[in-house]
Amino acid sequence: METKKTGTTTVGIKARDGVVLAADTQASLDHMVETLNIRKIVPITDRIAITTAGSVGDVQALARMLEAEARYYQFTWGRPMSTKAMANLLSNILNENKWFPYLVQIIIGGHVEEPTLANLDPMGGLIFDDYTATGSGSPFAIAVLEDGFKKGMSVEEAKELAVRAVRTAGKRDVYTGSRKVQVVVITKGGMKEEFVEFKE
Repeated sequence: METKKTGTTTVGIKARDGVVLAADTQASLDHMVETLNIRKIVPITDRIAITTAGSVGDVQALARMLEAEARYYQFTWGRPMSTKAMANLLSNILNENKWFPYLVQIIIGGHVEEPTLANLDPMGGLIFDDYTATGSGSPFAIAVLEDGFKKGMSVEEAKELAVRAVRTAGKRDVYTGSRKVQVVVITKGGMKEEFVEFKE
């Protein structure tokens, strides 16, 4: 069976008062652009979201699992699951399935107790960090993040940097779109989504 190349770029930044996630909105399959309007940032609760890079079906299945676990936790303990706890849960799920892995690379970000950001690989490797990038355009995006990140930056500064990182990746990685960027900002006040569009 012939393998088709796909790609994307997603980034996450932990700011002083929240977390910013950003992703391109292009879905590609080999040399073809299937759509320019796909959401690659998926809310799990009103304070936690994940980004998607890899198999769409695998990410959707994991998102459903995490949503159910978060509801069960809230019902059982009377408080929301923290982002750190959810990241550890997801790490365990991925590691338990390492012989038949979920083909995903995920960024999880949220603000439940405090701004928290983590990156997970398909085997369940978990790294908590201040900024991260996934997908085929990540080598380009991470260079922009590395250059522009400042500890304690505001959400607005982080949003601007995240959009720039995804857009830069889109200019150099043929599988990443550069026309529209999905941005999700999570603060203690909740989650806000917007789309930043550019004219080519």
